[in-house]
Amino acid sequence: MPRLGVNIDHVATLRQARGGREPDPVWAAVLAELGGADGITVHLREDRRHIQDRDLRLLRETVGTRLNMELSVEPEVVAIALAARPDQVTFVPERREEVTTEGGLDVLGHHDRVSEAVARCRDAGLEVSLFIDPDPRQVEVSARLGSAAVELHTGRYAGAVHAADRDRELSALARAGAAAVDAGMALHAGHGLNYQNVAAVARIARMAELNIGHSIVARAVLVGLERAVREMKACIDEAQVGRFV
Repeated sequence: MPRLGVNIDHVATLRQARGGREPDPVWAAVLAELGGADGITVHLREDRRHIQDRDLRLLRETVGTRLNMELSVEPEVVAIALAARPDQVTFVPERREEVTTEGGLDVLGHHDRVSEAVARCRDAGLEVSLFIDPDPRQVEVSARLGSAAVELHTGRYAGAVHAADRDRELSALARAGAAAVDAGMALHAGHGLNYQNVAAVARIARMAELNIGHSIVARAVLVGLERAVREMKACIDEAQVGRFV
């Protein structure tokens, strides 16, 4: 059964909207774990639009499951990761003008910069994942770079309106996932997953981890974070009745 990593960036976004102290993403992480989260994911952006250095420091001290830090390949941010020592670092693309992460990291086009960042973290003993599009070429390069895992960008699948388009994108995810596993990497996925569409992705063979944030935090506004996490866990559990291959 895939692990559920709960991304709490949007809790920090709400806090930063008023520049105060509430809601505290550190408390959100505690509630997410009480709800059954298998890990906590945060993205420390270069512009600090939501998660702050203080949050990362306290989360490293308090998270009892797994702390997954998303970050760009910029050396300054990599240095912060090396100091914080999360359980996993996930390299993602980052553009300051975007609302949220758009597309996967182009490990082929930015080979040298990604290679340097991966090597720095691997040499320090950190587990590395690369957030990429479900493209066989990106999977191949990720394996050559020595990444322990790839997280497949599920945005095109999640955004598909018609069933035929969803099926096509799901098949692409399954093919890329099989290639990643064959290359010896762990298979993760995330972006745009919600309570309605997560099951099919959870059923992909050898899926090890799903990172979900917006839909859980959005539901938490109505029902509370513990319940929202438990409901997502239930969706993933129920998906294990059948596996997509």
